[in-house]
Amino acid sequence: MPPRENPTARQARLGAELRKLRVAAGRTARETAAMLGTDQGKISHIESGRIGVSEDRIRKLADFYSCADEPLLDALCAIAREHRGQFWWDEYRGTLASQFLAVAELEHHAVAMQTLQTVTVPGLLQTEDYARALFRGGLPEPSDREIEVRVRHRMRRKVVLDREDPPPLSVFLHEAALHMRFGGRKVARHQLETLMEASERPQVMLRVIPFTNEDFYEVTQPMLYVHGVVPQLDTILVDGPTGGGLLGADDQLAHYRVFFSRATGRSLTPDESRQLIHHIARAL
Repeated sequence: MPPRENPTARQARLGAELRKLRVAAGRTARETAAMLGTDQGKISHIESGRIGVSEDRIRKLADFYSCADEPLLDALCAIAREHRGQFWWDEYRGTLASQFLAVAELEHHAVAMQTLQTVTVPGLLQTEDYARALFRGGLPEPSDREIEVRVRHRMRRKVVLDREDPPPLSVFLHEAALHMRFGGRKVARHQLETLMEASERPQVMLRVIPFTNEDFYEVTQPMLYVHGVVPQLDTILVDGPTGGGLLGADDQLAHYRVFFSRATGRSLTPDESRQLIHHIARAL
């Protein structure tokens, strides 16, 4: 089977974690290939997520690397069992860019999520008209058909919050986002009302970073921190004008854990946040 051209976010992460274990053990790719009875190129493809690896080989590699972290190994084996076509977002493969699929994949497997947004409401809490207005402003401007596919995909992502045991979602939203009128006054008002309704859900914590905040706080870059089943599989999605980037290095994870822990001190309480949103919505 030829190597995958575009591994999923989880497939790439499985390979990256196996490489991390190999490097920590001081083993070379050549030594690892010899142990598995294969060639060095295949090890490279496994560690880049371009070819799959069986649970049996994951266990053999763990023994070779002297890794006895059973929760991590169980989590890696769970990823190895996944296959394309298994999940709802696979319907959009080849239709939407990989970044759209990656965020749905990360949300589905999350045990908890934290997000910070600067000028827009988080995708999981957006209304159809609000999302449509955002996509219409993209560059290059997408076609009407592509916009509708993107909106449909974004709305389907909300199933993660409607599960019987949904992952907790902590939202830190800068006040600037509440004043944006994407789609016009009516759309913006409905979005704020929907946001207030979502904040009443037991699994959703919404806190606004107000204009009155006097301490500098880096809020220029939208980001999503996804907690995996084990801390080693935590992932950060940093958004930007040309797409999102995934981060998962130990030092990066540590940095963003501190970042989100400090966000609470710079934001209003959930009740204060709802009051502010209500005040802004009434003024529209």
